[in-house]
Amino acid sequence: MFNSHTFRRTLAIFRSLPFTVAIAANTTSSTPSAASGDAKSLRVLYADDMKELRDLLTIVLSRDGHRVETVPDGSVAWERLRSDPHCCDLLITDHHMPKMNGLELVQQVRTSPFAGKVMVFSSELSPTVHAAYRDLAVDQVMLKPVFPHTLRGALRELFASRPA
Repeated sequence: MFNSHTFRRTLAIFRSLPFTVAIAANTTSSTPSAASGDAKSLRVLYADDMKELRDLLTIVLSRDGHRVETVPDGSVAWERLRSDPHCCDLLITDHHMPKMNGLELVQQVRTSPFAGKVMVFSSELSPTVHAAYRDLAVDQVMLKPVFPHTLRGALRELFASRPA
């Protein structure tokens, strides 16, 4: 099972690899390695209360050419999406977060003009909560730990119809 110590070690390995990441306050923007006109480059908003996971996902996705913005909880993600519903192609949210959890976030998002895809990460979900996500037409629910190759496969599948 992954724990904070394992994540910190994994993060240290990823940080030793060449890439560019700029961190400001509670959000992270990354410079994609792919050309800005690359249709496969996604704009991702990732909400998770664990900074190590936000950093790790930023490293993994930015190395694949995606632009990643991270926020520490669902309420900040909701404010971002409410102010600009076209800010991202994909919302990834953790389920267990303070202030506003993933389910509450998705419920709010589904009342907005956000047209992107929604992915939920969680270490555990009850059948009732899983059904609630399904009822909200969440595109993908993934159990933690989510490994880079598994995430890449899910993204390929979710965005298969997107032009190359």
